[in-house]
Amino acid sequence: MIDVQHWLSALPPVAVYLIVAGVIGVESMGVPLPGEIVLVSSALLAAAGVVEPQWVATAAAFGAIVGDSIGYAVGRRGGRPLLARLGRRFPKHLGPAHLARAEQSFARHGVWAVFFGRFVALLRILAGPLAGALHVPYRRFLLANAAGGLVWAFGTTYLLYSVGRAAEHWLKDISWAGLVLAVLAGLGSTWWLRRRARRLEPVSAGDGPDGTGASEPVGAGTDR
Repeated sequence: MIDVQHWLSALPPVAVYLIVAGVIGVESMGVPLPGEIVLVSSALLAAAGVVEPQWVATAAAFGAIVGDSIGYAVGRRGGRPLLARLGRRFPKHLGPAHLARAEQSFARHGVWAVFFGRFVALLRILAGPLAGALHVPYRRFLLANAAGGLVWAFGTTYLLYSVGRAAEHWLKDISWAGLVLAVLAGLGSTWWLRRRARRLEPVSAGDGPDGTGASEPVGAGTDR
């Protein structure tokens, strides 16, 4: 991540914003790219005054929402054969086991898998294409996608920006309290989001409501 941050710091701010939007957007389409690393590095650059945090967050949210929507359209058109081809192309990231886990999360949690999936590496990549392939209603997908993208982008950016600024003040012997509050806020929000995201992990066989591990079909209870 340090190398990414160093590389980004040599670019003009506009280029950094475009890279943030582009990398996160392509990742959200279903291609494994280091979107979170790029966002974290850019947020730390904002704390150092190299770029503006509001534009980093806006670029990240734009990339996440647009990329997921394109991934949804591609998944809806290509269906499961497309997901299978992605799995063969990226077996370490999107193999059959990864796809099965993501699909089970959708079956158990519906559009909440889209919202909280933004905070989970696997679902962040697969949410759009998988939702399209499983014919999740687009309006519901878009609402969860936009909410998750905005919370993830602005939350991550301003959390790291605040921690970085507080750390800078601490190093200048100005404010211990600001550093402590920023770190506590960051730990608390991260713990809560990770705790909710862990609920998206699939249960093992035999943990279903009837003891067989069966899950409710993805399309059940949704308006087509």
